[in-house]
Amino acid sequence: MSTITLPQVDQAAGAPRRVKYVKDLDKIPNIPPDEREKLKKVAEKYVFRANDYYLGLINWEDPADPIKQLIIPRVEELSDWGQLDASNEAAVTVAKGVQHKYPETVLLLCNEVCGAYCRYCFRKRLFMDENDEVTNDVSEGLRYIAEHPEVTNVLLTGGDPLLMSTRRITEILEKIRAIPHVKIIRIGSKMPAFDPWRILNDEALQDALRKYSEPRRRIYLMAHFDHPRELTDPAVEGIDCFIKSGVICVNQCPLIKGINDDPKVLSTMFRQLSWMGCPPYYLFQGRPTAGNEPYEVPIVRGWEIFREALRYGSGLARRPRYSMSHETGKIEILGVDAKHIYLRYHRAKDAALRGRFMVYKRNDDAFWLDQLEPVDVGESPRFSPSAKFDYTYGPD
Repeated sequence: MSTITLPQVDQAAGAPRRVKYVKDLDKIPNIPPDEREKLKKVAEKYVFRANDYYLGLINWEDPADPIKQLIIPRVEELSDWGQLDASNEAAVTVAKGVQHKYPETVLLLCNEVCGAYCRYCFRKRLFMDENDEVTNDVSEGLRYIAEHPEVTNVLLTGGDPLLMSTRRITEILEKIRAIPHVKIIRIGSKMPAFDPWRILNDEALQDALRKYSEPRRRIYLMAHFDHPRELTDPAVEGIDCFIKSGVICVNQCPLIKGINDDPKVLSTMFRQLSWMGCPPYYLFQGRPTAGNEPYEVPIVRGWEIFREALRYGSGLARRPRYSMSHETGKIEILGVDAKHIYLRYHRAKDAALRGRFMVYKRNDDAFWLDQLEPVDVGESPRFSPSAKFDYTYGPD
């Protein structure tokens, strides 16, 4: 069986190229045969996909290389731990491929493929054979958005929207822009890290972004860089291309054990992102998703890493919020002291919870809200995976 030739990391940014995708672990010569056989069992359950460019970023001499940890399967993923839909996205799915969790924002899951598959992905269920949550036909979602004037933001996600054809991306952008109350279109994508040439090689895509990113109704790229080693010359040039195409760029990523759970790594990435015009937006607490146990960082340790990382850089490098995307809403982790963990609802499905400040007992082993015990039950609810909520939207 043929193997791939991995490129050098320092390849020229401006040189056009087309990446070669890899879905078979046997084609990666750097993985020892005995290890490959073990990892194949993982890939049978949680699919593997990468490309020659991204694999070329790995230092194969380092067993703990962060890029390797990010993209290459690990046997620990097979442990019986977590849930496939850890934030219960099913509860906010109003139509196939359409999620409406917060009044202003609707998600369109318009693609079920990514440029590569992060091992810690919280939506890995989408890439399993039995899944049918994603739809290629977004017409029902567009009708839903048009009928809900409170929706000002539409997030194209999946999967990765930039894996769609330029023709289809353009059609979706055109149809969303025809809905007057939608002011922001967001594109959630890791393609700037996985394949910068997706934007660099495609003038038609650049033209579409320029056309539909209007002065009063912008397109935002929600980029997904996890480690400063991903910020290669081609990746930086790709972000520059988005910016020159009228797109506002920000970055969001989870805190991941073995990849970026180091304040020096995070600080370096935050600062470099701010320099290149793609400042940090969110740092997410890893969701308790099935297969993700080896990548989890406890909340208290995460807060310590985050707090130390924010000691450096300009204000633009210190913008991210450290948050949990919980079933009940987006919860910001505000601080930790000797006895308590302090949280606030940044966003919430239940209007009564929006902005609520909460105090929980410190638990150095907890990695999710459901494991925390409130100091005052009346002010800080205790949640569990079986809890039921009234998600009726109140006035916003």
